[in-house]
Amino acid sequence: MSMKSKAMEADMRLLEILSQTFPNSQSASTEIINLESILNLPKGTEHFVADVHGEHEAFLHILRNASGNIKRKVKEIFAESLTEHEIRELCTLIYYPEKKLEMIKERTDDDLSPYYATTLFRLIPVLQSVSSKYTRSKVRKALPKQFAYIIEELLHENPIDDDKEAYFQRIIETIIQTGQAQNFITAICNVIQRLSIDQLHILGDIFDRGPGAHIIMDYLLTRENFDIQWGNHDALWMGEIRQHDDLGGRLWHEPAATGHLCNGILRQRPLQGVHPAYRKAFGREEYPSDSPDAQGYQHHTVQAGGADATEISGMEDEQRGNFGKH
Repeated sequence: MSMKSKAMEADMRLLEILSQTFPNSQSASTEIINLESILNLPKGTEHFVADVHGEHEAFLHILRNASGNIKRKVKEIFAESLTEHEIRELCTLIYYPEKKLEMIKERTDDDLSPYYATTLFRLIPVLQSVSSKYTRSKVRKALPKQFAYIIEELLHENPIDDDKEAYFQRIIETIIQTGQAQNFITAICNVIQRLSIDQLHILGDIFDRGPGAHIIMDYLLTRENFDIQWGNHDALWMGEIRQHDDLGGRLWHEPAATGHLCNGILRQRPLQGVHPAYRKAFGREEYPSDSPDAQGYQHHTVQAGGADATEISGMEDEQRGNFGKH
C-alpha cells in the first residue's frame, strides 16, 4: 500500500469518528465556524490563587470581588454618573447580595420599588461588561434556569433604544411587581461574580491551619472551570487522613506524591505515608507545643504499627471530621 493510500485510509477512519458527532457537512461546517470565531474573542480572565490554608472567608471574598476586577469595571461604567459612595454600595451588593439586601430592608420601612428599579438598571451594564468576552451559549449556561430567559433579554437589549425602551422598562417593572426583585438582583450578582473569573487556578495548599478547607472544597465543586495543583500541605493532610486506613504506619521511602484536581475530577498517584517516628520528629521540630505559630496544632500519642508515636493533630483532626461529613 502506497503512502498516499495509507493517508487516505487514516483520514477515512477520522472522518468516520467525526461523523458520529457531526453527521453531515453542514453540521461540521457550523462547528468549524463556531470554533474559529471563538478563537477571536478576548481571552477570559484566569485567576491564580495560592497558599489558601483553610482561610475560607478570605478565599471566598477574593473570588466574590475577582481581586478587585469587578470594582474596576463598575468604576469604568459609572465614573461619570455615580459618586464614590454609590460605587462602593453597588460593589458591596454584587459581592454579598443577600446580606446587603437584608440590611437595606432593615434600615427602612419605605417602599423599596424605586431602589430595586435603580439597582437593576445599574446591574445590567455591569453584567453586559463581564459577559462581553464570551459567546451567548457560554453566558446562557451560567444563568440560573428560573431567570435565564429574562436575563438574556435584558443583556441583549438597549434600554435607551426608542423601539425597545418601553419593553425594557416593563420587564423591570414586572420583576418588581411580582415580588421577584430580591431574587432577581441576587441572581444577577451571582452571575457577575461567576463570569468575572473564567478559569480558576489554585496553586497548592488548600489545607492546613485555617478552619474552613472543607468549605472551600464544597464551593469549588459548584464551579465548572477550575484546577488544583496539590501542595505539600495538601499532600501531608491527605496522608494523615489515609494513615489509619491503608498505610498502617508502614515506612515509605518516597516522598508524598503530588496530584491535581481538574474540574472536579481528582487525578493523583497513590499517596505515600510517613512513618510515625518521622511524624514525631517533624511535629516536635516544626510545631512545638509552646510555639505561637502552631495555630491549634497539638501533640497526642497514638498507637501505630505497634509503637507509640506522636501525631500532628489539631486542625488535621478537625478537617478529618469535617471531610467525612461532606
